[in-house]
Formats: sequence, C-alpha cells, structure tokens
Amino acid sequence: MSQAAVDIAKGAAAPSPYVPRMARILEAEQMTETERFFRVALEGEPLRYEPGQFVSCMLFGIGEAPISICSSPTQGDAFELTVRSVGTVTNALKKLGKGDRLGVRGPFGNHFDYSAMKGQDVLFVAGGLGLAPTRSLIRYVLDNRKDYGKVTILFGAREPKWLLFRKEVEEWLERKDVDTRVTVDRGDASWKGNVGVITRLFRQVEVDPTQTYAVIVGPPVMFKFTVLEALAEGIPEHRIICSLERHMKCGVGKCGHCQIRGIYVCREGPVFTYEQVKKLREGI
Repeated sequence: MSQAAVDIAKGAAAPSPYVPRMARILEAEQMTETERFFRVALEGEPLRYEPGQFVSCMLFGIGEAPISICSSPTQGDAFELTVRSVGTVTNALKKLGKGDRLGVRGPFGNHFDYSAMKGQDVLFVAGGLGLAPTRSLIRYVLDNRKDYGKVTILFGAREPKWLLFRKEVEEWLERKDVDTRVTVDRGDASWKGNVGVITRLFRQVEVDPTQTYAVIVGPPVMFKFTVLEALAEGIPEHRIICSLERHMKCGVGKCGHCQIRGIYVCREGPVFTYEQVKKLREGI
C-alpha cells in the first residue's frame, strides 16, 4: 500500500492538495427536496478554513464535487456543508447519513475579507442556495457582532418550500441587532411574508453607501439585478462583494475548468469584488 493510501486510511494530514483526508459525518438533515445539510469533521487534524472557502468532497469509486463551506470557523472544529443533488456525485452524497465517511480535499480559494469590513455596515443579499456560502460570513459576523456596524440580511427563494436554514433565519428575524428580510417569488397558502423578487427588499431598508459593504451571492440573474440596486444606492464597486459559481474541479488552478480570461476562480476566487468581476466580463 502506498504512503498516500496509508495516510488516507489513518486520516492523517494530506501530503498534498491532491490527496483527500477522510472525514466523518456528525449530522445530516434534509432541508428541501434537493438540499441536504451535513456537519462534518476530519479524522485527525481539524479543517482550518476561512468564511467563503470551499472543499472538494470525494466518494471513492464515484467522483468528487466542490462544495462551499457554510459554517464559520468560530464555531468549533467541525464544518458544515449544504449539498444540492444535481449530478452523480451530489446525488450519491444525498444518500449519506450520520456516521458515514467521505474524502475531503481543501479548503480551497480565497475568502471574504471580514477584517476590511470591521467597523462598517454589512448588507447581505442571498438568493436560493447562495445562502450557504453567505451563511459562513453571516455567522462569523454575528459571532463577532461588536466588531461591525449595522447588519442587514436580505434572503430570497423561489417558493417557501425552497427556503434554507428556516429555523436559523427565524432566529435572525427575532434578533434586535440584525435587520432581516425574507421574500419568495411565489407564495403559498401558508406564507405570510413578502412576495416578489429580492430586489424589492432594497426599498425596505436604509443604506449608508459611505460605510456599507454589500455581500451578494446567488444565481446569475439575481446577481445582475441586485448589483444594479446596490450601485443605485451609491455603494462603490469595490465594496460590492460576490462569490462566483463556476464548474470547479481540481481546486488548485491546474485543470482549467473554472478559468475566466486567464483567472482561475478556484484559486484567485471564488470571492471577488464587483470591480474585479466587471473587468473580467469586459476583458480588461
């Protein structure tokens, strides 16, 4: 047996970013029809990560998939993942439960610059599964609440049944030190909250553009229009932060799957300012 295989079996620290470490699932919960939540811990040294980073989850004999970490490093040695079942690997991950094992590579990518945001207001705008990577920073900020100014959370989903982290969002709604607004594109008979696209929530909040960072994560169409709203509020381009969704594979900038005009999202992202995204789009 090779040394790498021995390391994997023992749960030892990976000798390289290409070699997975073994992890065990501590908790598993089905949140929606397609999203499943996992609380995971490495067997051996705990995972050291920052809000906004991601890991590659491997099921031996099936494949691997990049998954955003949705927890904050302030909350212990375990880390949390939200997996949407959309392909071979994620459908297999969906079947896992407490006590099951998987391989983990990473963490990869850069992270949200929470240090630059200290003393500033933070406006979070998350759509659908975009709440997962956003939650990593939300929880970090809430765990260090005194270090930040006004905190606003805007969260939207297609329908009530697709809302993630419902119990936790309800706790945010109850907090006096956080302004949380939730909307759905289409309500149902039981829904009593806002109905409409997430950009409508901007009309319900007050933003000081001179001291606000806007963190926007969601599907491309949502990102496009929420950025326009943030710009209309006067928030500078370098203070509008996003996490790009790309088809990432290796996590270390070797395979090229996530490349945009010479930029490897897995290595130089996935967190970018809108100023940087604009340059990538325009090819500057």
